[in-house]
Amino acid sequence: MAGTRPYRSTLRQEHAQQTRRRILEAAASVFSARGYASASLADIAASAGVSVESVKVHGPKRALLLAAFELTFGGEAGESSLTERPEIAAIASLDDPDRMLAELVPFIAAANARTSGLWATFTAAARDDTEVGAVLAALLGRRHADYAAMVALLGERGLPSIARLDEGGRRELADALSFVMSPEGHQQLVGESGWSDERYTSWLLEAVRTLIAAA
Repeated sequence: MAGTRPYRSTLRQEHAQQTRRRILEAAASVFSARGYASASLADIAASAGVSVESVKVHGPKRALLLAAFELTFGGEAGESSLTERPEIAAIASLDDPDRMLAELVPFIAAANARTSGLWATFTAAARDDTEVGAVLAALLGRRHADYAAMVALLGERGLPSIARLDEGGRRELADALSFVMSPEGHQQLVGESGWSDERYTSWLLEAVRTLIAAA
């Protein structure tokens, strides 16, 4: 009988992970539809098909909002660098910088499409709630670090336009890439201006290439 304990423990862990994912997916849907202030833990619980107490285990609303965004954007909840995700790590390992961009930009574009409504909720909540604002500020700091790492990787791959930049120039390029590849851009071009996701992705890739070449 003792030999069954690790198996049962693994099953419990898998069940807990599945429940957490279901709660976060429900949170993303509820926050996007109702906004941060109007959404309740009871709403999230009902959407996920679990008890309110189960939702509370995974944190207050602001923690659920951040985790829901991280899961929706990168496929995994957690305050980690995007570069640590398996998909991005695989892209970052490519030797050809143009191929790297050709795979990275569509990944970001698709992530922006998934999180467009949730990002609008996030930024609106940050204006009214200082604690959510602090969470958002930390997220933006990690995002900028990710783009700085992207610039460094492209420089290592031998792109002349980046190789000749000093530290300040690379920082400005990371700022520009973070801006143009942000969820706000998708919201404006697709959500407000009516572009298709395909047109947005194509435009974004050319815009990124132009920014890097002009650096």
